[in-house]
Amino acid sequence: MAILRFRIYLEEDESVYRDVVIRHTQSFFELHEAILKAYEFDNKHKATFYRSNDHWLRGREISVEKYDKEYKAPPLIMSETTIASEIKAPNQRFVYHYDFNKNWSFLIELINVSKEENPKTIYPSTIRTEGIAPSQYGTKGLLGEKFADIEEKYDLSAVGDGFAEKDEDGEDLGLGEESAEAGEAGEGEEV
Repeated sequence: MAILRFRIYLEEDESVYRDVVIRHTQSFFELHEAILKAYEFDNKHKATFYRSNDHWLRGREISVEKYDKEYKAPPLIMSETTIASEIKAPNQRFVYHYDFNKNWSFLIELINVSKEENPKTIYPSTIRTEGIAPSQYGTKGLLGEKFADIEEKYDLSAVGDGFAEKDEDGEDLGLGEESAEAGEAGEGEEV
């Protein structure tokens, strides 16, 4: 059984990509779910693949379902279409379009074909991750949801001006009157 390795680039930034391995007999719907999982997106929106060429031009469409739009040729349905049936070249390319309102586009390239299946891998599977995935619905910080826990634990919202009036033992530092007295005593003495 052939194992296909696809590199899935974020169209806006080719330094952000995921490598996904999948059996050639699996469907485009399974690849669709693997891409969403690899980029931590939900599965609530419309999606479609396009067979592509070396210049990333969109060809035959492979959709989750037939949508209410005009087609030059009726789309193939993801759940009914195996990946092997659409591989026409050794470096086959596809364009994946997700969430037609947000217009997430991914460039998919076949980068390896192997005959050896790893018995420990559940296919499809993400085997390499490069770059920070974008947030599907807005901004995502480096800490993500964990920052709220850190902020709450250390109360980062109540930050003082950084100066203390007492030392670590709780003793008054006496920066007020004693310093003024020492300055006056030093003025009248001769050296």
